[in-house]
Amino acid sequence: MLHDLLAIASGSLVGFTLGLIGGGGSVLAVPLLVYVVGVPSPHVAIGTSAIAVAASAAINLAGHARAQTVKWPCALVFAVSGVVGAALGAQLGKMVDGARLLALFGGLMVVIGVLMLRPRRGGGNPDVKLDAESLTTLLPWLIGGGLVVGALSGFFGIGGGFVIVPGLIAATAMPLINAIGSSLVSVTAFGLTTAASYAWSGLVDWPLALMFIAGGAVGGLAGTRLARHLSSHKNALTRVFSGIVIAVGLYVIARSIVG
Repeated sequence: MLHDLLAIASGSLVGFTLGLIGGGGSVLAVPLLVYVVGVPSPHVAIGTSAIAVAASAAINLAGHARAQTVKWPCALVFAVSGVVGAALGAQLGKMVDGARLLALFGGLMVVIGVLMLRPRRGGGNPDVKLDAESLTTLLPWLIGGGLVVGALSGFFGIGGGFVIVPGLIAATAMPLINAIGSSLVSVTAFGLTTAASYAWSGLVDWPLALMFIAGGAVGGLAGTRLARHLSSHKNALTRVFSGIVIAVGLYVIARSIVG
């Protein structure tokens, strides 16, 4: 019973964070499964988190789509190119020793946390879109960014939202709220690609994934609603969460070294 409650609570945190800022929950999913829920294998934790994060992202995407914050053409190009990178990254990840993979994962979390502390410019171009006029300018950035982010997603079993959001802003100059909504298309696609690769190798705990998804559905609804009302506090929330990501990353590195 305690195991189930921890899985549902961890899933709720993942879903809440995905809904609120379009990322972050996926970065926490693997450490939560390993150190809170108690999954013994890092590879099973990655495979299980991938399917759970994909489902949570899809639920949150529906909420952002209803709010019309998703730039669909840009989001779909980024996601399709990212699926290729995610498939390659997942194959590489399965060939790396589990303890070393966790250490690398912790290092990535620290880097992401530090990058989150960098101030983001407000505003943006709310009318940006991928069409015949902008094709030559936007398409190379969207394809290249999708491949790189997808590879990281597959290798570490993360949705990649923290990298996708600034990537979409850099490539298109879309406002932050649109980047958050649009990033969930890629998070869903990357998670499903990674999960399929790990499921084929028998590295997904399906009952645990279902409990994680159930918690994520509840947390995601709360996060998406809060994202619409706390835009003025977004920088403060980002700084707090950045500190959490860095702290958890250091903890993962220490645990992987100690064994």
